[in-house]
Amino acid sequence: MEEINELIKRYGLEEDLEHVIIPLRDKNGGLKRCFLLKRRYMRIAYSENHYVDYPLTEIIEATIRYPELLLSEALYLLHKELDAQPGNISED
Repeated sequence: MEEINELIKRYGLEEDLEHVIIPLRDKNGGLKRCFLLKRRYMRIAYSENHYVDYPLTEIIEATIRYPELLLSEALYLLHKELDAQPGNISED
């Protein structure tokens, strides 16, 4: 959970006992907040038979970098961006 605390400090996010709270702007410029449960992983279901458990750190990064996209699309772009960085070694 140390990595999550680092992201909270880096991005100036809010938190309570059970949530990481990400402040976002909607299309009209108004403020809204995204509440993410403080769990190590979040499961994204792509279909009935296909799901992926993503670390909360990736969920936070994707939400902050691409707030206007669906979370699944934001995660795809985040992974594409991370894979393109030099020296990144995959653990597959």
